[in-house]
Amino acid sequence: MNMPEASFLVWQQQFSTEDDCLKYLEKMKWPNGFICPGCGNDHSYEIRSRHLRECSQCKKQTSVTSGTLFHGSRLTLIQWFWAIYFLGSDKGSISALRLSKLIEVNWRTARLILKKLRTAMGHRDSLYQLSGTIELDDALIGGKQKGKRGRGAAGKTNVLIACESRDKKAGFIAMEAVDSICHISVDKFVKKHLKSGQEVHSDALPALNIIDQTQNYEARVTPSSLVDEWLPWVHIAIGNLKTFLLGTFHGVSGKYLQEYLDEFCYRFNRRLMEKQIPNRLLNLAIVHAPVNST
Repeated sequence: MNMPEASFLVWQQQFSTEDDCLKYLEKMKWPNGFICPGCGNDHSYEIRSRHLRECSQCKKQTSVTSGTLFHGSRLTLIQWFWAIYFLGSDKGSISALRLSKLIEVNWRTARLILKKLRTAMGHRDSLYQLSGTIELDDALIGGKQKGKRGRGAAGKTNVLIACESRDKKAGFIAMEAVDSICHISVDKFVKKHLKSGQEVHSDALPALNIIDQTQNYEARVTPSSLVDEWLPWVHIAIGNLKTFLLGTFHGVSGKYLQEYLDEFCYRFNRRLMEKQIPNRLLNLAIVHAPVNST
């Protein structure tokens, strides 16, 4: 479904006050008017000071933010809406420090906002499984310690990457940080992110052989000079990911890596509708269940 494109001026005009944000949230949450979740009654009283609706029949009070990503937050809606715009509108993402200055909150609060939004991004893309011809590979990400290169390098995190190959262009991608590249982690990743019976290409890493149990699997021992011919799109995705992490975040630790992978995949999978991302992300925040603050 297409969403409106968002520019800075349009967003500013649409969400310049708390009341603007509240009315938009109510319209999106109750498009046909308020319905009490307790008794189904469609008549209510508005308690504007607390953003509540009280059912005229059963007296149940319902918050307009309940069942959304904003539930339980002490931030104003205008801070949330603008955080969504700043995150969604910049293809290189935004750091917690930068966001904290833009919406005037402390770093920890900005970090929590971004965590919740990235979690929602990951959940949204987890609903889709890759299909067709799929390239699959692994990469080592992060790590600041000096030492040997390649597999086993200190401080780095293993990441499994799958990318659809669609008529000389990349389709959807999926990425997941794992403790190690082994039969168990590979099998779990494939079953979660790929439809069964697809054509899967990879290099000849022994740990990937288990893919053959659920997919039409083809592995090739590929020298570095030919790897871009056999697995072109997945390596482009890996290169773009590393640029994404270094450009805005100057690297990232393994503890938070999956959040950044979720954001990168969400952006990559919507790269042809880039200007729609703020509105898509706002809609996602409204329909997504609350995310734990811890």
